[in-house]
Amino acid sequence: MGAQSGSNDPEGESSGSASGAPDHQPAERKGDAVSVSEGAGEEGRGHAKPKKPRSFWKELPLLVGIALILALLIKTFLLQAFSIPSNSMQNTLQVGDRVLVDKLTPWFGAEPERGEVVVFRDPGQWLPEQETEQNAVQVFFSAIGLMPSADEKDLIKRVIGVGGDTVACEKGGSVTVNGKALDEPYLYPGNTPCDDKPFGPVKVPKGHMWVMGDHRADSLDSRYHQRDGSAMVPVDKAVGRAVVVAWPLDRWGTLPVPDTFGQEGLAANMVGTAPAALGLAGAVPIVLWRRKRRKAERRSSPDTATAAAGAADAASIKG
Repeated sequence: MGAQSGSNDPEGESSGSASGAPDHQPAERKGDAVSVSEGAGEEGRGHAKPKKPRSFWKELPLLVGIALILALLIKTFLLQAFSIPSNSMQNTLQVGDRVLVDKLTPWFGAEPERGEVVVFRDPGQWLPEQETEQNAVQVFFSAIGLMPSADEKDLIKRVIGVGGDTVACEKGGSVTVNGKALDEPYLYPGNTPCDDKPFGPVKVPKGHMWVMGDHRADSLDSRYHQRDGSAMVPVDKAVGRAVVVAWPLDRWGTLPVPDTFGQEGLAANMVGTAPAALGLAGAVPIVLWRRKRRKAERRSSPDTATAAAGAADAASIKG
């Protein structure tokens, strides 16, 4: 009975707590323990032990793989390094120079322009047949574009004329493009424009280019291949434009188009056709509009005649 009254009587609770009965003490300590453990859990989750990073040697194969893939993509679509093997472009380019060739713009339909230094595939036995040996390392690095390939038959020259141009050079004179003489400060010192091999006038077919080396006395360029039919280099043989001399570092520099190729009237053949092309483009819509208008008038003519006849009949009946 005392236990029962003590459990139901509020005074019993107060007396129990006052007497130091352990009825509610464990609950309070339990509650405190729960709150402490929960706090500890949150603190534990907030300060989780960080994962140990991978070692450099485990990451290295992944980094090398990514680098090789990027190098291959760059070689295929953006830039490729080429080594200069001969004296034909001196002093613009020296033997052993490494040039970077832009391979991106041709993907968007761009074609070589006058004055550019371009790399192109051999258009037809310009280079002699020769056997080359490469070790496995050279083959690998040339495949990803970090070294030039000895198997590829590539040449590098300056574009003098493009499709539609007429180029010529008489002994003792200057190279002319569409009748305009070129000022060629890039020629090798002591060279003449063409005294060793005068040519022309010749017309460059559409989709082709006429190329010459800057060292005219030591360049077997378009001038020397007129008889075998390969003087005009097809545009689709072009690999790309050489834009930078990247190596050696003391020769680093860009390869801009000389100012002489920007002179007024040099592209006279293109300027002459431009007004005709623009006139044709403007005339086509007008002709189509007039034809459409005539058809509409023809269709409406019978209706007009019928209406006029009906009006005449009505007038006669009324009269």
